[in-house]
Order: sequence, then C-alpha cells, then structure tokens
Amino acid sequence: MDVKQIVMLAIQVSILSTVFGFGLNATREDLLYLLRQPRLLARSLLAVFVILPIVAVALAAAFDFPQSVKIVLVALALSPVPPLLPRKEAGAGGQNSYALGLMAILAIVSIVGVPLGLEFLQRVSGRELGMPPGTIAGVVVKGIILPLLAGMAVRTLSPALAERIVKPVALIARLLLPVAVVVLFASAVTSIWALVGDGTVLSMVILTVAGLAIGHVLGGPHPEQSVVLALSTACRHPALALTIATTNFPDRQFGAIILMYLIVSGIVCVPYLKWHQRRRHVAAADVAHAH
Repeated sequence: MDVKQIVMLAIQVSILSTVFGFGLNATREDLLYLLRQPRLLARSLLAVFVILPIVAVALAAAFDFPQSVKIVLVALALSPVPPLLPRKEAGAGGQNSYALGLMAILAIVSIVGVPLGLEFLQRVSGRELGMPPGTIAGVVVKGIILPLLAGMAVRTLSPALAERIVKPVALIARLLLPVAVVVLFASAVTSIWALVGDGTVLSMVILTVAGLAIGHVLGGPHPEQSVVLALSTACRHPALALTIATTNFPDRQFGAIILMYLIVSGIVCVPYLKWHQRRRHVAAADVAHAH
C-alpha cells in the first residue's frame, strides 16, 4: 500500500467516524424533523437539486474555462450530501435536527436525483452521460446511511456505550482528516498550482458564493435554518463528484481540480460564517437589551 492509498484510507475512516459520531448523537426525531416541515423540505430540495445545478451549467456555458473544470463544476453541482457538514453547521449555530435530517434526506434522494440530473444534461448536451443508480447508492449508503444508522443503533441499544465512545470517535475524525488532507495536498501541489490562473479558482469561487446565496435565501428568515441550507447548497460531496466525472470521462484526470474545490470552498465559506455569527451576536444582544 503506497502513501496515496494510506491517505485515502485515512480520509475514508475519518468521514465514517464523523458520520458514525453524528449517529451516536442523533435521535429518530432529528431524522423526521424535515419531513414534518414540508415547505422547508421543498425549498431545500429546490436549492440543492435544481437551482445550483442550473447555475453550474450556465457557468460552464458562459465562461471559457478548461473542459475538465466545466465537467467538475457540473459534477459537483450534482453531488449533494457532504458528510462533514452537520458538524460545521452545528458549529455555526445551525439547527442540529435540520442539519442531520437534511443530510439523511439528501443522501436518499441523491440515489434517484443524480441519475435524473445526468439524464437531463444528456438531453441538453446531446452527449451520452450516465451513471448506474447502484454506483451512487454505493457511495451514499456506505459513506452516510450505514454509519449514521449504526451510530443511532448503538445509541438506542446501549446509551452508556454511546456516551463513552462519542468523544474518542470524534477525536479520531478530527485528527485524521486534517493530517490526511495536508499530505494529499503536498503530494498534489504541483498539479494544483498549475490550475491557478486558468479560471479554475474563479469558477469554484462563483459556484460556492452562488450556493451560499441560494441556500441562505431559501433557508428562510430563521438564521439557524438559513445557515444550514446555505452550507448544504454550497458544499458538495467530493467523492461522488469524482465518481460522476471519472465514470463519464474516464480519459481525464480530475483529482487536483476536486482538491482545489475543497480548498477554495472552505476559504470562501469563512466570511459567510463570520457574518452569520455576527448576526447571531447582534440578535442575542437585542433580545437581552429588550428584556
């Protein structure tokens, strides 16, 4: 096993640990929350599965970006459910039940939604595109649904055990991921640097900002919900995007572009999160002053 394989394994273990940790803290009510909010559910699905993919296709058509970048833009827009998001959303003051419920629903809907999106693009572009639903199901079931349900099962069957292991599981996730990403970045820094100046960074910035704006507006007036949908719309699942891109264009290399997206989207989200936190503090101060 070479270094790259070890790094990828570390990333996978970190993600599985993270989602398993969500399950250790999640309840049945969390997962059902969004089903009891049909308007919020409809707006969430509209933002993630309809509006952002349209923006990505328009972006790819309007700008003279390299072809591989255009492919990744569209693949990212068709790849919801980043499994690390509920942790980031909770840290930003997002509603935990909404974040967990949305992650689970997006995972399930993506099994059907991604092939439908590819079918639509095939009709628009005239190029044969496709991806077996089983391939998509494999990514989201193994990476999200199974570890989430496993964590919930442990919580239900043995709450004491869940309480004991939740911190070690979170520690594993927090330590492995940044180390693995740094090593992966170091190994691909030449390829990533080559992307600077050819429009790749600009395309990722535009896509992320558009996702934040779309999700924030459709998330509604409540800040704890708007921040969840903003991040869920702007941030996409890199493994699913890479699978879509390589399945349809096996002769191209997309790894460096996907890694660039992770870096750019992470940086672009910071000002939005800072702004959101200031909003929360001002609102809390206003409430305190009123009393």
